[in-house]
Amino acid sequence: MPAIETHCPYCSLQCGMRLSGRRTPEVQEWAEFPVNKGAMCRKGWNAAGLYGGRERLTTPLLRDRATGEWSPASWDQALDVIAERIAAIQAERGPDSIAIFGGGGLTNEKAYSLGKFARVALRTSQIDYNGRWCMSSAASAGTRAFGVDRGLPFPLADVEQADVVVLVGSNLAETMPPAARHLDALRARGGQVVVIDPRRTSTATRADVFLQPVPGTDLALALGVLHQLVALGAVDTAYVEERTTGWEDVKESVAAWWPERVERVSGVPADDVRALAAQLAGAGKVMVLTARGAEQHSTGSDTVLAWINVALALGMCGKEGAGYGCLTGQGNGQGGREHGQKADQLPGYRMIDDPAARAHVAGVWGVDPDSLPGKGRSAYELLDALGTDDGPSAMLVFGSNIVVSAPHATHVTERLESLDLLVVADIVMSETAAVADVVLPVTQWAEETGTMTNLEGRVILRQQAITPPAGVRSDLDVIAGLAERLHSPVKFPTDPEEIFEELGRASAGGKADYAGITYARVRDELGVFWPCPDAGHPGTPRMFLDSFAHPDGRARFHVVAYRGAAEQPDDDYPVHLTTGRVLAQYQSGAQTRRVKELPDTGPFVEIHPMLAGRIGAVDGEPVTLMTRRGTMTAPARVVDTIRPDTVFVPFHWVGANKLTNDALDPASRMPEFKACAARVSIPPVVEQGRQGPSRDQEVAS
Repeated sequence: MPAIETHCPYCSLQCGMRLSGRRTPEVQEWAEFPVNKGAMCRKGWNAAGLYGGRERLTTPLLRDRATGEWSPASWDQALDVIAERIAAIQAERGPDSIAIFGGGGLTNEKAYSLGKFARVALRTSQIDYNGRWCMSSAASAGTRAFGVDRGLPFPLADVEQADVVVLVGSNLAETMPPAARHLDALRARGGQVVVIDPRRTSTATRADVFLQPVPGTDLALALGVLHQLVALGAVDTAYVEERTTGWEDVKESVAAWWPERVERVSGVPADDVRALAAQLAGAGKVMVLTARGAEQHSTGSDTVLAWINVALALGMCGKEGAGYGCLTGQGNGQGGREHGQKADQLPGYRMIDDPAARAHVAGVWGVDPDSLPGKGRSAYELLDALGTDDGPSAMLVFGSNIVVSAPHATHVTERLESLDLLVVADIVMSETAAVADVVLPVTQWAEETGTMTNLEGRVILRQQAITPPAGVRSDLDVIAGLAERLHSPVKFPTDPEEIFEELGRASAGGKADYAGITYARVRDELGVFWPCPDAGHPGTPRMFLDSFAHPDGRARFHVVAYRGAAEQPDDDYPVHLTTGRVLAQYQSGAQTRRVKELPDTGPFVEIHPMLAGRIGAVDGEPVTLMTRRGTMTAPARVVDTIRPDTVFVPFHWVGANKLTNDALDPASRMPEFKACAARVSIPPVVEQGRQGPSRDQEVAS
């Protein structure tokens, strides 16, 4: 059989690949797909490694709460149980007693159907998704500054056209390795790369300039850079006057952020702040790209706005080969937040409290606009409310492993366990599925067809390449089966192309307009960029060239104030903890940790030699890391690439997010994954086993 053209199941690059073989798929390059041109990271090349594994779920499972024992069930039995319990709970406690939690890895068709299912079949406002923990700060900032949120408002390849690219909180070389070739091409033609990160990552080793701030202080650095640009007379005043509003207030707000003040706050030397500003001032094309390191903070949306202010002041936004962009994380992190699985949104990036938006979408769905619920809780607030007097009593989870990925994870797990009903649809018995009452085995990646929207806003098509195992159903089948049992006023189709056509109608006229995109166009054109309002429209690879999406066509400067991380080190918890990804694993690791070809070394604690020496830590031996929320023990990895006042833990394994802070950004509701106060020590059993005098076990303040 001919190879099937499809896309990698992991990050937002959505690298093109070909799959051959119906039972045991083999990954082959798809050199013609423009995003990666055949290149893939080790995760992509080994993406088929999960197929045929013993841990794959192939039958619905019901858990007896009294004994904890699992028993297999037929699909009809499982769906009947879920529907009956939902109906009983809602009859007693109302529509909002049921919650939905989705994921940024779901296809557009699934995300759209899930939002529709919540509002039409369940009539609940309580729906959100794990993309709230990934993209929400950049989305909030982009919407406020530009009038619309599209992570990259230009093709990724435009990176090569810039003179200077500033990566803020991005380890591009490990999180999406095929994209790093653009940095190499940029430097080969004489451009420069600036990396801002508390760790000297593999991305930083490819940079011309590396700045190493204290975790949570990227905002102060941006304020200082803008202050210095003003001092240098480098602001593009003609651009600012013609294409923006709000500059004078922002100019006044950064007047006090002289480089020496930035140094005191961030640890970045004042001379380096001046040098970065001079570098940007002298460049014809500057591109600023943020990622989770800058965004996953209680000040994340303000941090992104501060860097957007820099790009606007330089006159770069809307200029080809320049501007601001966000490097989306999850595979469908862009599309997943556009079509309704977010608490405040309807398809097409319409807001759920907008009467016109409600009327349009309700018309497509064939329901009364007044029947649609209003705005619900954001992701963490939803989880925090589970099982409480005014919170949901039941939750259905699609495409998310909350027990591993949520901040303050021990508390969130307790909330999950307090529910009257927890249903998880997954491909394996994930850590979250293990605490569920009902687990539903669903299709994955190459077993189904559906669209994704990559980090550029390019809608691409994952095509089914292999037959799913007997007993496994699509999430779309689950949604349709439950909707029917719950006596939904409208039917839910299960054919993904039919759903995508409906999505196009629902999004028509919205900011994320897919009305002119079809499966045929996506196949023929190797992806179509939104907005694409009709069949004759070419799509929009580059946004903002002529105007921004605000009614007056102008971008908005925003005054932002530095606050710092919600939790600062003190005598009891004297070091900074930050988290992130490693090359071989993806997200909670539910898939990649089960692929034998991908190295699984387990969690570790990255620690600077100075800090290791103070506590007696030895490379490879266990250390205990503690915050106000939890404790974990893992081997130390002693490296000189991290700040001496900071430790790093990857989040792919249970442990890291037991420690992280659940403080939320007031605008985006993003939790502060990337900065909290911690204490590191030698476990007593290790200390007792050593010869010689005992060392102090904990870091001195």
